[in-house]
Amino acid sequence: MKTLKNILIVSCMLLSCSCKKFLEEKPTSFLGPNSDLSSSKVARAFANAGYQNLGGLLAGQSGSYGGNTWNLMEFMTGKANSDLGQTGFVNFQTLTYSNTSFYFDTWWQQMYLGVGATNLAIQRIPTINASDLSDASKTNMLAEAHTLRALYYFFLVRMYGAVPKITEPAKDLNLQVARVPAKQIYDEIIIPDLLLAEKSTLPWKDVTGKVSMAAVKSLLADVYLTYAGAAINGGAANYAESAKRSLDVIQNGGYTLFPNYTDMILPANKNNGEFIFQIQYAASVPTTNPLTPLTIPNFSGISSYSDEYGSVWPTDQFIASFPAGDKRVAEKQFFYTSYPAIKAPNAPVVFKNHYIFKWFDVNAVTSTTKSDLNYTIYRLADVMLMYAEASNRAEGAPNGNAIQYVNQIRARATLAPIGALSQTSFEQEVWLQRYFELCFENKMWFDMVRTRKIHNDVTGNWDNFVGHKTVFNATYSEKQLLFPLPKQETDVNPKLLPNNPGF
Repeated sequence: MKTLKNILIVSCMLLSCSCKKFLEEKPTSFLGPNSDLSSSKVARAFANAGYQNLGGLLAGQSGSYGGNTWNLMEFMTGKANSDLGQTGFVNFQTLTYSNTSFYFDTWWQQMYLGVGATNLAIQRIPTINASDLSDASKTNMLAEAHTLRALYYFFLVRMYGAVPKITEPAKDLNLQVARVPAKQIYDEIIIPDLLLAEKSTLPWKDVTGKVSMAAVKSLLADVYLTYAGAAINGGAANYAESAKRSLDVIQNGGYTLFPNYTDMILPANKNNGEFIFQIQYAASVPTTNPLTPLTIPNFSGISSYSDEYGSVWPTDQFIASFPAGDKRVAEKQFFYTSYPAIKAPNAPVVFKNHYIFKWFDVNAVTSTTKSDLNYTIYRLADVMLMYAEASNRAEGAPNGNAIQYVNQIRARATLAPIGALSQTSFEQEVWLQRYFELCFENKMWFDMVRTRKIHNDVTGNWDNFVGHKTVFNATYSEKQLLFPLPKQETDVNPKLLPNNPGF
């Protein structure tokens, strides 16, 4: 709630404050309360502000060496390990985390900062009258802002359940805001925002990284798929809505699967090919993708980085759960087990475990220490599997398109095609492909929670979420279905209490 307070204070300052000295300094690098709102550039600035906190998905954690918000969703799956005790991994390995543990506060802060920025854009863009700003451009900028606000809230409700509903900049400093049920956030913000954005004339693709129509529909497909499952249990109609949007992206978006997995770690492919919506990073700016050094084996000496974290790596059991011959688990595809030493290129370093190769930027690792890779929120393989799952549920059996899309993903992995399967068997095949294809992309935890099922890497069975025992001998309970609201938020806003069950 401390962050929510900061958001509201900044919004008030932008809208109502005045200060003679402030005005005398005539700032030009940001929008002040008396800024000229008669330019398309100002409208673009408001829209662009909504993107800034997408970086919160990969935000560093204060007080944690090698800790990052991305770590949280991987640690929680029970299919990840860490070389660093400073990441707080043991608390998640043993499921003994609390409302003061790492990551919960940073996620909350970053998502609500994003909500604040998009709320301001949604309020101010309609008021801008500029000769160089068409109504269509204004509508599309608002579509971007609404989509981003929906995305921030989508993370919040999946992580924390009931959360404060904030839809406009503050008019005063009354910061005691109560929570509302997650279903209300879906029904009154997330879904309406995306349906509004869907009516815009956004292009199907945007190679600069801005929200596109494909991004809108991919997010909406994800939202409906989640809404249909636990904990909202929206049912078949929402599976059908999910299938409709995902199929639209597949058939009309113009996206194609990359021929090779390593195409995904070529900077030249950013915002192209398979990538639908990404967080933008560039080697030429100070803040680069942090996952490259975070996933290099700790103190391995294979890179030019001063810190090689080994922050997250897959368990042996997860690696062993891939089917025989799956290309994704082959060396230097999704994972790697050795690499030449930076100071002795002819002497490969053999690691004690498999490590993640999905963010291995060769130029950054061997030379610049500045990763030029983006981080993907949605890519085509994800959307194809969304369609397969949603259509199977909506129609009661897999259709030809659903089977085709699964087989395309299997073919890239050099796996044999599947044939006719029952609804349940096909669904489990889709879930398994999501585990393998999208591993360590912060998807698996949300799949576990919405399906209430977890693939047991040892037995091969699909266990119920509640009662599943991880390879670390920790057992999931109802408590794990929602994260705790951070103590620093509940301390300043008692209206957030009671906390989620078990906290």
